[in-house]
Amino acid sequence: MLKCFLSKVLPTRAMDIAVCWIVVLFLMPDMGWAKPTHEIFFQGTDYELHVHTIYGKEPGKTLLLIGGIQGNEPGAFLSADLYADMALARGNLIVVPRANFYSILLNRRQVNEDMNRQFGRSSDKNYEARIVAILKRLISQSDCLLNLHDGSGFYSERWESPMRNPKRYGQSIIADCEAYTNPKTNKTVRLGDMARHVIDKMNSHIKEANHRFLFNNHRTKALDTLHPEQRKSATYYALFQCGIPAFGIETSKSLPLETKVRHHNLAINAFMELLDIVPETPGIYLDPPLMQYIVMAVNNNIPFAIPNGHTLHLRRGDIVSISHIEANYKRGLSADILGYGTMSDMHKPIPVTRPTQVIVRKDHYPCGMINIILDSSESLDHTVSALPEVLFFKTKIHGKEHLFMNHARANLVKGDRFELVDVTTNLAAPSEIIVNFKGYVGNKKNNTGEDRGYVIHTGRDLWKRYSLSGHGREYEVVVTRGTTVLGRLFVELTQPKLDYVILQVNHGVKRCLYPGDSLSIDPNDTVNILDIKTNIEKNTGVQAFVKGAGTKFRLFSEGAAFPWRIGSDRIGSRDQAYNIVVQREQTALGLIVLNFDKEAYHGEKTRRPFHHR
Repeated sequence: MLKCFLSKVLPTRAMDIAVCWIVVLFLMPDMGWAKPTHEIFFQGTDYELHVHTIYGKEPGKTLLLIGGIQGNEPGAFLSADLYADMALARGNLIVVPRANFYSILLNRRQVNEDMNRQFGRSSDKNYEARIVAILKRLISQSDCLLNLHDGSGFYSERWESPMRNPKRYGQSIIADCEAYTNPKTNKTVRLGDMARHVIDKMNSHIKEANHRFLFNNHRTKALDTLHPEQRKSATYYALFQCGIPAFGIETSKSLPLETKVRHHNLAINAFMELLDIVPETPGIYLDPPLMQYIVMAVNNNIPFAIPNGHTLHLRRGDIVSISHIEANYKRGLSADILGYGTMSDMHKPIPVTRPTQVIVRKDHYPCGMINIILDSSESLDHTVSALPEVLFFKTKIHGKEHLFMNHARANLVKGDRFELVDVTTNLAAPSEIIVNFKGYVGNKKNNTGEDRGYVIHTGRDLWKRYSLSGHGREYEVVVTRGTTVLGRLFVELTQPKLDYVILQVNHGVKRCLYPGDSLSIDPNDTVNILDIKTNIEKNTGVQAFVKGAGTKFRLFSEGAAFPWRIGSDRIGSRDQAYNIVVQREQTALGLIVLNFDKEAYHGEKTRRPFHHR
């Protein structure tokens, strides 16, 4: 077949030489084909995708590592990062440390759509889908997939507490079934056996019993699975479409970062051993990121280095291009020229028409800054001067103090109370600056733009049209002195969300109910809410009521429970709809449907058992 193809493009003599050299290349194991490769997709965008392939000196199985498919899980992508430079004696690795770099820069789970729910369809409507198409190709080239995550709480087969129950993912290895027989090859993949073997290896190195791993069989294809959404995930695609074993490695978000990275490393190393991939195990390096300098060219002239904290003087209209960042990390670096380009402006020629700053980030964490100011003289060449600047935002969220550095992001839940206390800076005296929350007016009678000292209700005080996207999700606080912008703080709002309710009927079993679940009750029952889990810190402002037919009874308020004996209240016709509604102020977060036992209300003595859907 090779000669057939070459004969169409090469003369006979050249064809013989070409075939000879191809045979030689494949017979010599130390030639260039075995060297590590580094591919960059979508270069110059906010969602650059880096793929590292490491070939062993001896052939063997190929393990694919995907980290950062959801951007607020640093244990996952920092662990994958440690394997990108590894040398292998046998077998191969494909490492994608940051599958979703844009969401990592924003430090949130997703941007447009959850990338780990894109594997069940073919589309190119957004960048997530285009990246998934590449990940699918990498999966097809692999013998096993590990999708690395940081999950909530701690997984347990039985409900033990709000943070340790079957709906939590942390400290577990997830598979979509116990075993799968590939109909094309008739070979059986025993995922449960593989996972338990790896877990035994891992747990022998984990001293804390509560932090040890468990096997979490999602039974994803079953009709009664608790996780039908996982049918759109990478592991489901890898197993049922490509026939390879695939696992989700979930460390707990409740653990320290170094512990999460270490546990991911234990899982990866154990799977490599299981697949007979012989590695050089990496160490854990988590020093605070720090940029030393950037390399920049002005007007396409010879590039030069600008140290961290220095100021670049330009003329209006000069075109700058950043080609390199020198820092104590190699990967996950980006440079953002504020007010120009996108989140990542590396290798982009950008004309500068107003003063700005270059913010260098390691993942989402700012680690360096360059000032750019404009000089009025047309004859002046660009110069660099040392002008280290300091600016911090002092804030309160629900009365608790928080400190944010310049250009950081404050992640809030819509409805949180937020106060701009003050700004600390060496750029100007406090009386010389204005601190303006764009989209908020503190004094409607005399709007000076100064918003320090006001407690802002983020659910009702903000003007949606002044948000950065126009959708009411992200706002900015701008610090100015005259017409000069000195700093910014970005405020990102997520919608309040109910995760689940823990309640008890009479003195029975504690139950975990999710939004939309149903609860059967009769006149002699007493309902007691033990806990409510939301994405709101300390459940500030969260309450629960029984509502229906003009009736309202309080069951829970900011951590305090109010047991409700049904027979003691007149709640109208049992044929009418009643629900337990969880809300924050006037915003409903979710509800539990109440089903009244009509036979019991008509004198029937036989009680129906409590159940939930």
